[in-house]
Amino acid sequence: MLKVVSISFGYSKRKVVLDNFSFQLKVGEHLCIMGESGCGKSTLLKAIYGLLDLKKGTIFWKENQVLGPKAHLVPGMDFFKYVAQDFDLMPYISVAENIKKFLSRFYPEESELRTQELLEVIEMTSFANTKVKNLSGGQKQRVAIARALAKEPQMLLLDEPFGQIDNFKKNSLRRKLFAYLKEKNIACIVATHDKNDALSFADKLMVIRNKRIIANGAPKEIYNAPSEKYIAALFDDVNEITLKGTHVLLYPNQIKLIKNKDANTDLFSAQATVLNSYFKGSYWLIEANFDGQIVFFNHFSDLEKHTEVTLSFEPYKTSH
Repeated sequence: MLKVVSISFGYSKRKVVLDNFSFQLKVGEHLCIMGESGCGKSTLLKAIYGLLDLKKGTIFWKENQVLGPKAHLVPGMDFFKYVAQDFDLMPYISVAENIKKFLSRFYPEESELRTQELLEVIEMTSFANTKVKNLSGGQKQRVAIARALAKEPQMLLLDEPFGQIDNFKKNSLRRKLFAYLKEKNIACIVATHDKNDALSFADKLMVIRNKRIIANGAPKEIYNAPSEKYIAALFDDVNEITLKGTHVLLYPNQIKLIKNKDANTDLFSAQATVLNSYFKGSYWLIEANFDGQIVFFNHFSDLEKHTEVTLSFEPYKTSH
């Protein structure tokens, strides 16, 4: 188990980045960390890996205390692997050689099998003999992940792991990678801006703001009941509006266009005027004016400007 107990860190006395962080993560569990740029996601990963000397607090993995550069000539814990955003690959050797670099040369057959296994996970079997310098940024990112998994760490720390990968590759890669980590019982902490990393693959979700943890729990629970607009906005457009004198938070999918005769008496409904329609592929995002307030809702088709519609509002979360 990972135990982070009351840790604080700052790059200077004035620039505190992490303030009294505490949480736990079991072996094999996946944690997603979300928050705006500069909130401390990357700093937290570095602290857990052992690249920083904490101002206060302790970090333990099982019975081992994680210590920073003051305690280790070569910073970083051997039982973890950390994939930063700069990758740090060897550009003049092949993809396969980058992965094999940390595998034993005394067992070449096992090393080759392991390399081929990881090439399949990152979907780069056909690039095995390509020099890294000839790869795109997204391909290098995938190689960095495979190299980190080569010796099968107990925990993998990923900083924006899919940031440079094209969408058509990202989805299948994400499924394969997280399934592989679960199969091998490898714990994982991902710092990301992508809601899909959290909602589809994480066991736990942590949200950071203003140097502190403001949410920590199951992704589904945090998504369904965000305590503030900042949290809800990490997942989708969010409406912060007043209904019957109460400030509420609603995602666009919680507002429905209905016919007056279909109105559900259990839900609040009201008239609105369409302002704009935005094509989203499988649906349209409609912008409308409701009682002097701007709202966004999803609809299966385009709606003309100035169209009068009736909207119903699902049970909602009060805004703070």
